[in-house]
Amino acid sequence: MSRPHRIAVGTIFTESNHLVGTFTDLACFERMELRRGSQVLESTDGVVGGMLASLRDRGADIVPLLVATAVPGGILSRDCYLTLKTALLQRLRDSKPVDGVLLPLHGGAAVEEIGDLEGDLVESVRNEVGAEIPIVGTLDLHAHVSERMVECTDALLAWETYPHRDTYTTGVRGVGMLLDILDGKVRPAMAMAKVPVIVGGIMGSTEGSAPFADVMRFAKAMEQRPDVLSTSTFLVQPYLDHPGMGGGGLVITDGDITAAVELSTQVAEMYWERRFDLEPQVWSPREAIVRGLEMEGGPVLLLETADSVGGGAAGDSVATLRALLENPVSVPALVPVVDPEAAAKCHQETEGSEIRLTLGHRVDPRWGRSMSVTGRIEKLTDGKFAYSGGIWGGQVADMGPSVRLRIGSVEVLICTYPTYDWADEQYRSVGMDTRNAKFIVVKNPMNYRVGYEGKFTEALVLDTPGPTPAVLRHIRFTELQGPYFPAQQEIPGLRPVVLRREPR
Repeated sequence: MSRPHRIAVGTIFTESNHLVGTFTDLACFERMELRRGSQVLESTDGVVGGMLASLRDRGADIVPLLVATAVPGGILSRDCYLTLKTALLQRLRDSKPVDGVLLPLHGGAAVEEIGDLEGDLVESVRNEVGAEIPIVGTLDLHAHVSERMVECTDALLAWETYPHRDTYTTGVRGVGMLLDILDGKVRPAMAMAKVPVIVGGIMGSTEGSAPFADVMRFAKAMEQRPDVLSTSTFLVQPYLDHPGMGGGGLVITDGDITAAVELSTQVAEMYWERRFDLEPQVWSPREAIVRGLEMEGGPVLLLETADSVGGGAAGDSVATLRALLENPVSVPALVPVVDPEAAAKCHQETEGSEIRLTLGHRVDPRWGRSMSVTGRIEKLTDGKFAYSGGIWGGQVADMGPSVRLRIGSVEVLICTYPTYDWADEQYRSVGMDTRNAKFIVVKNPMNYRVGYEGKFTEALVLDTPGPTPAVLRHIRFTELQGPYFPAQQEIPGLRPVVLRREPR
């Protein structure tokens, strides 16, 4: 009887934004998720949870390395990354021999002075285990798929849904691919074709009649071919600044690199054709508020996507709060803002106290000016809450000392640390009622479709300053060279760039 396959599992998982003025450090991972060795085996949700459950079901011997995840933010400091990378590689070195490696990555992370985090990490893992040990990675569909990522892995599989509903099952798919390679059932040939389309995620839904959904369905239909093992479609994280960025398609065939190149190129060409449909209509905050007041019922979601923590922003904008107070509105409205100084000042007072604060634009002040407000402290909390779904479903997160502040009919959630938006968990944790609000400010371009599904009247995308804007035609990159959409509407003679990994 053959012995079980020994499979190593580990990751450094976050999403980076080159437009913000802060670094992601080790404390960011410690606040979110930092599991070492056997602690990794406690994971039950997300990609890692899916991988572990599938490996157990299939009788594999799991070798847990390190799972470090953090809320999206600025690029990782060099020291932070090297600390985590060294720990992961040391556990891998101490655990050899292994038969295969699973890397549940994001694909949109960057490191100070190093650049492409995932490319550097997979190359380091490849150097550690050697050329013959298969490595399978999973990616967010917002990954920047780099040449090193393709060269140093045997297969890359992306999440198939946005809003993200399939992280767990993607982990299961990754296990299936790796074990099929080890059992000699498949010989992956992989090609990634990309075009220079740099757009936000608002029109990137994989559901209904959305333009990206059409591209996704086109790619997934290719999996009906007997020689196609997997297809993935990518909306690159647009707030990175790496050479060779772009979106498109990745196709893995069973040993046929020519077919993989041909099919992935077809996906990239379709993605290029739909580029104009991937940009949304936007409203100024004042325009959106006026439009919302004209609507019957509510809530009306005001999508301040330029301050999306899920894209790496600080969450400290008060652009929409300013518009609500200047309008002014007499209907219930809810607004979040990250402001450690204001939260700390409130926590020196008691619930029910009146307080005057300077609020907003103090974590990353390049995107606006602070404002003075006077309000009543309704509730003080430690900022702990549990996610109800999404990539961190069931996990406890930490906003740090947090406050519910009432300013007339507007309630403001002031928190110390930024946290990823899924639904209304942050609001509910401080007693804010999203069901009866007329306006809810949401700082996420997509998850509201699930988190508030069936619970809102309209969602309006706001045009406000910030490092995660809804449209990128005015952003100027440093490392991304050459023409790209939307800075250039047409690029004569454009052909997709194809990265390839030959079968073993």
